[in-house]
Amino acid sequence: MSKIRSAILASFVADSLALGAHWEYDRERITRELGRVDRLLAPRLNTHHAGKEAGDLSHYGDQTLLLLEAVAETGDFSLARFAARWQQMMVHYNGYMDRASRDALTRFTEGLPPDKTGAVTSDFSGASRVAPLLAVLGDHEDRLAAAARAQCLMTHGSVLVADGAEFMARAAHALLQGQNVPQALATAAGADYAQLPAQDWLAFADMHAALEGCEAVSRFGQACGMKGAFMSVVHLAVRYENAPAEALVENVMGGGDSCARGLALGMLLGARHGQDWIPVHWLSGLRSRNAVEECFTRLWR
Repeated sequence: MSKIRSAILASFVADSLALGAHWEYDRERITRELGRVDRLLAPRLNTHHAGKEAGDLSHYGDQTLLLLEAVAETGDFSLARFAARWQQMMVHYNGYMDRASRDALTRFTEGLPPDKTGAVTSDFSGASRVAPLLAVLGDHEDRLAAAARAQCLMTHGSVLVADGAEFMARAAHALLQGQNVPQALATAAGADYAQLPAQDWLAFADMHAALEGCEAVSRFGQACGMKGAFMSVVHLAVRYENAPAEALVENVMGGGDSCARGLALGMLLGARHGQDWIPVHWLSGLRSRNAVEECFTRLWR
């Protein structure tokens, strides 16, 4: 279970690390005002996360923690249970409400079931909220893939994004089985996807393997959409496979939707390497650490 724990912790840490610069697209401004972001910071470059503090999670991370709490409740994934918890939190949520969350919440209030509530959006964030599923399905690849799709489609009603969620889940599973990052990505790309051109996107990312991480993010696209985020994550995971902490920093310095990318990237590198590479000050500063550890205790007592 150690690498599963690490994958989950690293996913949260990567989200929290990115919070201070999240949704700032000017890379020069990030460097000028924050320096190299190798520590947890409060968001101060914009007002999207007003009220959040250093070590907090983004709104993506908050929903990922909710998923962890839902699976820790019974030791399995239930879309209905996750949906009920999600609605309860989001009705009164005082953090940022993105379009996917707003639209999904509206559909819930209209009485639609959780497999019909996904918003029309191509945002990668639905594909990055996967790590907690490893805690209960890490040894069952096909069930893991199905759960990754289901949790995604509840808020992001895009087959492409659901394909992305499945890809990230399959890649994490392969890493847990001992494959290295390129092998795991190739394994995940071998699955049959309805819309995700996984092998083509991996090949395109590989064509730019010489780019530094933050430059690659700019080249692929800093925004929230699936294509650019997917290629940025796989590029960072491959290029910095043996320097995972550097990968998370480069992700932040790339700007844009670094929190969504970070959730997936942290999961992959945590599944690859375990926990020893995660700086102690990142873990100690993670304000949700106790909540995460309480879930671990319930899952593996």
